[in-house]
Amino acid sequence: MLLVSGVAWLAFTPNPPLRVAAGWDKGEHALAFALLALSAVRAFPGAPRLVCPGALLGYGVLIEIVQAYVPGRSSEAADVLADLAGILLGSLIAAGWRRIAPD
Repeated sequence: MLLVSGVAWLAFTPNPPLRVAAGWDKGEHALAFALLALSAVRAFPGAPRLVCPGALLGYGVLIEIVQAYVPGRSSEAADVLADLAGILLGSLIAAGWRRIAPD
């Protein structure tokens, strides 16, 4: 929940004083959503396979909709694609983790 709250704060604050910079906006989206996906899949191991990734994709879409109305922010479909790339990466890492070290 702390990770989701941190991403929300970074996404919805008009000018966040802290800038986590990966050097590329899309990379920042992918990194944030990879961490969210890895955490979600690990936290809810019994959830159907597409529930966590689907919920996170919905969260990414919600962020972009809200950012269209936040001063100093913009909404981009490319950000959702970067979120999706991160979700896929995080989910793959979680799946590999599960195979290497089953719960």
